[in-house]
Amino acid sequence: MSYLKGIEPAEAGWLTRLIYWFVRRGIGKATGTARLIEPVKVAAHHPPLLRAIGKVDGAVEAARSLPTTLKRLVTLKAAMLVGCPF
Repeated sequence: MSYLKGIEPAEAGWLTRLIYWFVRRGIGKATGTARLIEPVKVAAHHPPLLRAIGKVDGAVEAARSLPTTLKRLVTLKAAMLVGCPF
């Protein structure tokens, strides 16, 4: 539970809704259920931060040093280690 209420898709601008679509698609590929995670909705309050998060995630996906499935497993393990709620 975050201290700040996230921006819902109905309240978001067109660029934020586009980013939300990409996030849902990525989460759907990783977990099998396309949903919008809370940290992205909270980061939408600061569009430059939201774009920076997207660039980092894009760079991780574009890296060819590890197979895609292993990258996803490492990302999930790192989230579990730091206590990420999603």
